[in-house]
Amino acid sequence: MEQQRNLIFILLLCAAMFLFWDWNSDKANEQRALEQAATMQNDQINNQSAVGKVVKLVSDNLELTINLKGGDIIDAKLPKIKQEQDKDDPFHLLMTEPQFLYQAQSGLAGRDGIDNLERPEFTADAEEYVLKDGENSVCAKLTFEKDGVTYVKTYTLDRDSYVVKVSYDIANTSDKDLSLCMYGQLKQFADDSYLQKNASFGMVASAYRGTAYSTDEARYEKATLDSIIDDKKYNLSTKEGWVAMIQHYFVSAWIGGNENTQGHVIYSGAAENNQAAIIGIRTNPTTVKAGQDTTLSAKLWVGPKNQDAMSTVAKNLDLTVDYGWLWFISIPLFKILNFIHSIVGNWGFAIIVLTLIVRGVMFPLTKAQYTSMAKMRLLQPKLMEIKEKFKDDRSKIGAETMKLYKEEKVNPLGGCLPLIIQMPIFIALYWTLMESTELRQSSFILWITDLSVKDPFFVLPILYGISMFFLQKMSPTPITDPIQRKVFMAMPFIFTFMFCTFPAGLTLYWLVSNCFTIFQQFIIFRSLEKRGLSLKKTAVKKN
Repeated sequence: MEQQRNLIFILLLCAAMFLFWDWNSDKANEQRALEQAATMQNDQINNQSAVGKVVKLVSDNLELTINLKGGDIIDAKLPKIKQEQDKDDPFHLLMTEPQFLYQAQSGLAGRDGIDNLERPEFTADAEEYVLKDGENSVCAKLTFEKDGVTYVKTYTLDRDSYVVKVSYDIANTSDKDLSLCMYGQLKQFADDSYLQKNASFGMVASAYRGTAYSTDEARYEKATLDSIIDDKKYNLSTKEGWVAMIQHYFVSAWIGGNENTQGHVIYSGAAENNQAAIIGIRTNPTTVKAGQDTTLSAKLWVGPKNQDAMSTVAKNLDLTVDYGWLWFISIPLFKILNFIHSIVGNWGFAIIVLTLIVRGVMFPLTKAQYTSMAKMRLLQPKLMEIKEKFKDDRSKIGAETMKLYKEEKVNPLGGCLPLIIQMPIFIALYWTLMESTELRQSSFILWITDLSVKDPFFVLPILYGISMFFLQKMSPTPITDPIQRKVFMAMPFIFTFMFCTFPAGLTLYWLVSNCFTIFQQFIIFRSLEKRGLSLKKTAVKKN
């Protein structure tokens, strides 16, 4: 029994340590990254990221800056989402700065592509296009003419949407056929020291930042920016698919496909003297016959990881909400959490209700756990007798012990099962709360104004430690070794320290879970006492 309890707490400690290290894994490298950034050749970066004339395209959800040279999106802000809580600055997603570059590029390649050698210089009839009251969409039309062909590149934003529609209307009035491919690609510097220094992106050290893609055969694959620069050179054929760059709570993604294209190719590479990674998707060649017109189009998602909205834009795009290897648990947990929130209207209270549901579902296992523990305590005198009788024969002790368990119908591992099952739920819920953008800057009560970050006054972690201490007091342990007992008693302090760095939403879950468990134990212990079972230490007769 002692070994079981030791194993349980070692497993819990390892799980917590894993999450703690994961949460802080990149902190040690931050200073080194800042020093590297200080040595960058800013003049060289400025030349590579030079921006010409621009136009603005503004809707209620997006503020885009489009470079007329090439027609790329070089800056994107999200007016409805704040960079920092209690400040008016909109969240800055795409950007072109001397120290950092993150752009959404698109163009026409292929045999007759206008972006093959030098980016085209588009013209526009206005400097700013703004969604007006009463309108449902706004467009910016960019025009370029070459060799008897007119290219109109149109950006369209719909109200209350993070989707950017991009199309090329090609009027081929020349006397020759054209072969064209439309591409959309994302380009971003791999070094994030500028982002860390300026608190951009709401960066969290342990959150994944990198690329991802989806094809007909692969629902979701990802690779870091550094690996794209170093060796990940994609050349994947697919009928439908998308490419993305992901960070904490936000994503940008090019989605290929329209009726005029026959499949796509997903590719990757490096740019800006190997400082930036590129991942893109392009159509297979399309023929525009002389004297005819055609349209090539794609979609670009620029915004938060809103699972419901992304699932309607492209198949598997909602998988960019990266729950890790326990996604099959995290997804149902989020759906339940989201449903509860639709009723109670507060994410903190939704977490509390979810806690009660999880603990309620696990109640039969919890009851079986304590029943097994009580039966094991009742068997302690007989187990001691077996050890004393066969003290020189270990194999006989094992055989007689198993025989006793079988006769008394006791499972020696019955006390471990609920906690072992709960560990994956703990890890899955950790990623659910960390990846759910809905919790970002969401208030609970009083001082907790953002459930996605740590409790600023550490009240929840302290209350959690107190609840864990009382939980230990209610569950007497047979540990007699002084060192092991000290480690056991130190567990509330260790966990309190770890939870000081976790999101307030996650800490809230475990605080409520502990309080509910204390209530459950009180009920279960009363029931066991009525059945003649008890978790109080059983006296062992001495010969």
